[in-house]
Formats: sequence, structure tokens, C-alpha cells
Amino acid sequence: MPAAQPSISTLAGIRTGSPEFRRVSLALFAAGFATFALLYHVQPLLPLLAETFHVAPAESALALSLATGFLSVSLLLSGALADIFGRKPVMVASLTLSALLTLVMAIIPSWHGLLLARALFGVTLAGLPAVAMAYLGEEMHPTALDRAMGLYIAGSAMGGMAGRLVTGVVVDFLPWQAATIGIGLLGLASAGAVWRSLPVSAGFVRRPARLGSMLPALAAPLARADLRLLFVQGFLLMGGFITIFNYMGFRLLVPPFDLPQSVVAMIFSAYLLGMGSSSSVGRLTARWARARVMAGAVLVMAAGVGLTLLDSLYGVVPGIGLMTFGFFGAHSIASGWVGALAPVSGKAQSSSLYLFSYYMGSSLVGAAGGIVWATLGWGGLVAVVLGMLGLSLGAIVLLARQGRG
Repeated sequence: MPAAQPSISTLAGIRTGSPEFRRVSLALFAAGFATFALLYHVQPLLPLLAETFHVAPAESALALSLATGFLSVSLLLSGALADIFGRKPVMVASLTLSALLTLVMAIIPSWHGLLLARALFGVTLAGLPAVAMAYLGEEMHPTALDRAMGLYIAGSAMGGMAGRLVTGVVVDFLPWQAATIGIGLLGLASAGAVWRSLPVSAGFVRRPARLGSMLPALAAPLARADLRLLFVQGFLLMGGFITIFNYMGFRLLVPPFDLPQSVVAMIFSAYLLGMGSSSSVGRLTARWARARVMAGAVLVMAAGVGLTLLDSLYGVVPGIGLMTFGFFGAHSIASGWVGALAPVSGKAQSSSLYLFSYYMGSSLVGAAGGIVWATLGWGGLVAVVLGMLGLSLGAIVLLARQGRG
């Protein structure tokens, strides 16, 4: 089935409710789903990997942190590649290669081999997230951008939940490799769906490959204070969120909880709340300023993090839910905000820099959190994350004072 050609309505900017809006939303929902399932399906495996390969919790977290670290650096080049080869081809190639590497990871027997596969996976996956954001920024009418971005991130939330939840449950009955193979096959199927369904770009202008122009193109968004503040948001929000989830599994497997692995994996069902949050904030920002809605989302996230201090599932479970709801709402707003503020010629680079900060927060804070957890316990970890969320609120205030809310 050949790729559809852009219609007149697409050339004018895709509006909410149009057939093109539905096709783009479904295709990028599938892409976001697969991206996060492939990336995060190892998270519930961290305690099992620590036991199987005889490594410490902080070292087991490298299975995730290496992937996000290499992903964050590679994102800086993905925008330039998409400028040369086009948005859709780069996204499809990225998802296909990442799914194949996930299948390869399932047959590697050594710890260091697994880490190498995950590092390479981070490089190949970089071609999708920033390019998807740039595609939406170029193709969507301004009135439809926040809604479309929210649906894309809702797909990411569902993929993150499904990848973690399915893996966490399956490993109670089958080897972890079986779950990994299933996730890899899902990624291949999603790549095919994106290739068949996503309309070709109408707002994209191909640019020649000139190495000397790449660094200036990346530097241009950094010259703007409003975009820098949004990049900082990505680091703070994702760093805090992923750190809580990385080590919550370790906490729930030991006293006073002593839960089995399959039950611990159920905490990732909180991502359903993230889907609802990210898909609804577009409507809220149409009524109130982005800064106000985002501040509310960060406060909800902070309240949830605080509840995880309780040594009772009656506190931890609602806390995880509130944290997830607040995080995805804040991330959805920040993503759309970057697309709205970025110059037309620098949308891919701005998206790459936002996601560089986002995944660098996951990599650095997610790995360092293991040291905090080992030395200061859960209370120390929560204090660090709450401090980061306080800084996030400060950045929102600065954005509002600049009149960017």
C-alpha cells in the first residue's frame, strides 16, 4: 500500500477532527507505544538482572541508563539526519533497527554483551522521539498541536506501561528472554504500521548535508532563555520520575512489603493514569495558560512522590498513581510548548535538545539514584526528587514572568 499523498487540508495545517489528524494520531500513537515498550521493558527486570548476573542495584540500572544515555546524545544528531532524509523514513528505520536489536539482546548470554546491545539500541532509537515531535510541530495546525502531542505521549505512556507490565508478569512463568522477544516483535509490527499509515510530510523542507551547519543549528535554540528553561524541565521531570520507578521495585520486594515480582509489576498499570493526563491537558491549556496547568501537574507529581514515603500500600499505590498522572501531564505540556516556541527552521533541533535533556535526566539521575538509595534509603531518594520538582516549579515561574505561558 503506497504512502498517502498530502491533501490540501494537510498543506494548510492538520486540524483536529480531520481524517489526516486521525491517521497521524493513530500512527504516532503506535510509534510512541513501541518506542517506550522497547526502551522500558527492562525496568521491572532490574532486581532479576541484579540477582542473575550478581551485580549491585546501581549496576543493574545500567541496562536502562546506558540506553537512555546513548539515546540522549544520539538525539542531537537525529534532527540533522531527519533534515537530510526526511521525517518518515528516519522514524521507520529507527523503530525497525531498535526492534531488531531487542531481539538480538534476548540471545546474548553475558552481562557486558547485554549492556553493549542496550547502548547500541539507544543510538538507533534516537531517530524516532525528536523526529516525531518535529513532525507534529510542522504538520499540525497550531490549534491542534497540543492535542496531537498529548495523544502521541498517551501512546508512549501505554507502551511504557505495557512493556513493563507484560515483562514483569511473564518472568514469573517464563525466562526473561521470552518477554524480550515478544517486545521486539511488537516493535517490528509497529514500524510496519507507521510506514503504511503515516502521511508523508507536507511542511518538511529537505536540507542538504553540511556538517558545518549542524552545530550552529543546535546552538540556535540554546540562545533562547525560554527554550533553555524547557530543556531544564525535561531533565528534572524525567530524572525524578524514572528514579522513583527504578528503585520502587527493589523496595517492594523486601520488608515490610515482600511482594512477588508479578505483583510488583502491577505498579506500572499506573501508566493508564498517565495516558489520561497527557491526552487531556491539551484541552486544559486551551482554557488556562500553559504555565498554570503545568505548575498544577508538577504539584500533583510532588504530592505523589511524598506519599511513597509511607510503609503501606495504601500510601504507595496512590502515590505512584498521582506521580504518574502529574508527570505525563507536565511532560505533555512541555513537549507542546517546545514545538510552539521553536522557530520554523529549528523545530527538529529544539525537539532533539529537549529530549536530550529529558533522557539525560533519566540516565544520570536514574543511575545516581541507586547510590542514594543504598546510602540514604528511600527517604533520601524522595528528598532528592522533591528538590528537583521544586526547581521545576521555579523554572515555570520564570517562563510565566517572560510572558511565555
